[in-house]
Amino acid sequence: MLSRHLKIHMLKTSSDIVGKLVRDRIPAIMRAEGKSPEVERISGERLRQALKDKLVEEAAELRAAADIREELADVLEVADALADAYGLDREEVAAIRRKKHADRGGFREGFFLK
Repeated sequence: MLSRHLKIHMLKTSSDIVGKLVRDRIPAIMRAEGKSPEVERISGERLRQALKDKLVEEAAELRAAADIREELADVLEVADALADAYGLDREEVAAIRRKKHADRGGFREGFFLK
C-alpha cells in the first residue's frame, strides 16, 4: 500500500518526475501502477551531481512546506546518499560537525546579521 505522501507524488504528471533522480523504489512503484518509466542507472560524478541537485530540490520543498517533517526526512536521506557517493566516513563528518559547532556554534540561537 502506498503512503499518502507517495500517492500525492504519483498523481503528479509524469513531466514532474522526468529528468531527475528519484528514490530507488520509484521505478518499481510506477510499474506497479501500470506506468512505463524510462530509467537510466547513473553513477560516479553524474550521480554525485544529481544528488547535489536533489538536495537543492528537497531543500526548496522543505522551505515551502507548512509541515517540514517529510521534507526534512528527504533532505537527510539525500545527505546520507551524498556521503555514500563521496565515500565519506559518517563518523568523520560527525566529528567535523562537532568541531565546527564547538568553534563557531550552531544555529539554534537565531542570530541574524543585518
